[in-house]
Amino acid sequence: MKLPSLLALLLVMVVILSYAFHRIRIKGPKEHLERNQVAADIVKEEQRNTRLMKDRIQNQTESEWAKRNQEIDEILAKLDRLMPHVPLKDINKATSAKNSKATILNTKDSYCVGDHLMVHLDLYDHSGNRKTYGGDFLRARIYSSNLKAGASGNIKDFENGTYLVDFTLFWEGNVRVSILLIHPSEGVSSLWAARKKGYDKIGFTGKFLNGTSESTAECGFHLNRKAELCEYLDERDQEAFFCFKPKHVPCGALVHLKSFNKPISYLTALEQSLLKRFKTGVEIPQTFGDIHVVKCKGTKTTTSKKCWVGTDSPVPSGFVWQNLWHPIFCNMPRFNTLEKINTCLKGKLIYFMGDSTVRQWMEILTRRVTTLRLLDIYPKEKLQKLLAVDLSRSIQMQNKKHGHPYVGTYGYTMKDHSYIARDIDSVAGDKNTVVVISVGQHFRPFPIRLFVRRVVNIRKAVQRLHLRSPDTKVIIKGENVREMEVDQERFGDIHGYAQAVALKEVFRDLNVAFVDTWDMTIAYNSNHVHPPEHVVWEEINIFLSCIC
Repeated sequence: MKLPSLLALLLVMVVILSYAFHRIRIKGPKEHLERNQVAADIVKEEQRNTRLMKDRIQNQTESEWAKRNQEIDEILAKLDRLMPHVPLKDINKATSAKNSKATILNTKDSYCVGDHLMVHLDLYDHSGNRKTYGGDFLRARIYSSNLKAGASGNIKDFENGTYLVDFTLFWEGNVRVSILLIHPSEGVSSLWAARKKGYDKIGFTGKFLNGTSESTAECGFHLNRKAELCEYLDERDQEAFFCFKPKHVPCGALVHLKSFNKPISYLTALEQSLLKRFKTGVEIPQTFGDIHVVKCKGTKTTTSKKCWVGTDSPVPSGFVWQNLWHPIFCNMPRFNTLEKINTCLKGKLIYFMGDSTVRQWMEILTRRVTTLRLLDIYPKEKLQKLLAVDLSRSIQMQNKKHGHPYVGTYGYTMKDHSYIARDIDSVAGDKNTVVVISVGQHFRPFPIRLFVRRVVNIRKAVQRLHLRSPDTKVIIKGENVREMEVDQERFGDIHGYAQAVALKEVFRDLNVAFVDTWDMTIAYNSNHVHPPEHVVWEEINIFLSCIC
């Protein structure tokens, strides 16, 4: 090739390479800019979507809580209508059990099993004047001590100082009637008003552990907001608990909590004197003696229907005979042998959630079912999780206490603290899973809104559970009636009665079983927050009947 031609070719190649190099230098930054722009657009889109999602969640949450708060307000209004509102001005104007009287309306020489005994009450005050309004807190029961038999009565308040008590005569023999004045209407009114006034009757001491240093601080539901607080919040369910923040200690260092009674009463001096002067639970005099009951042809007081989840529990829900419970709405089998109990429990995973009365169920079950092995997970912690297993039959049970408030003699670790609604959310559920829930006793010293909100949150969790696992069985255990001698402002049964009404109202439309231990413990006349074992075993029998 001639030199001019070669030079021309080289020149063309240089031009082409220069152009290509120039394009690359231009295109590289351009593509880089384009990629950066795309990335920036993606970030903006994600941020926009996040804002939209947050707004939507916030709007949904606010809308849901508006409905939930409306429901809570409606339940509180219903409870308020149940309670008397009688200002106490003169103790002698309060209802007197001694001056009142009980008479039979449908008097007979003898009654048939299944008949109704109608008892009329006329109540008078301590000055001997007839009462003109209702609202007295009464407890009605029939019993035969020699037969170890008992049942509650249904009380109708005519709101004029007269009442009608309807007893169903479930067994033959001589039957006695007991009608107690637990509180006069003036006392009920005072206790109900006092309950609404604050959270300060019970306090909590929190222990914070930061390395080797230990600090304590007061905790509770309502603390002075001017001080620096540790906030323990469940925003979804609007649950809140607080502690005064110790200096130089993080809020996450809270490891232990213990309750204590504060020297605070929301009752006036006159209201306190009313409760101190007159005994809780005084018998109303009767104009009659024993009731003679005989077995007549064709009478029947029980049913052959199987106990099942979703069963409605009437009042009375059953009766005691020979110390055994007989529900009237279903036929309860007797789980009186180890083989029967193990057959029922085989393959089941059972969660006991709540207070010590449902823990008592698990403790008694593990004592009686010797094939269950109780695992001591927290040997030094009285109130912590219990776990029991029978590996050969694939049985597993666990008990966990409910979240704040937990009131009692013992302190407890905060390592695995959670609310029942959150615990239910962690249950996968299936046809062999059972959830047992019991709340109430620890809420009595606090405004009842706290209790109602908690059980509404639990109901929402049960609904979520049934959406993902409709076959999971849920059992609601009611409260036990407790000792007459307790501090009535903090722990009296008038508070338990209000909570029992609220509990049934909240869960009435759900596919759950309700064990009416309030009615059972009245029938047994146990009067103890932790009834004797033979009473608790009958509660457990109903539970087993519902899941097997």
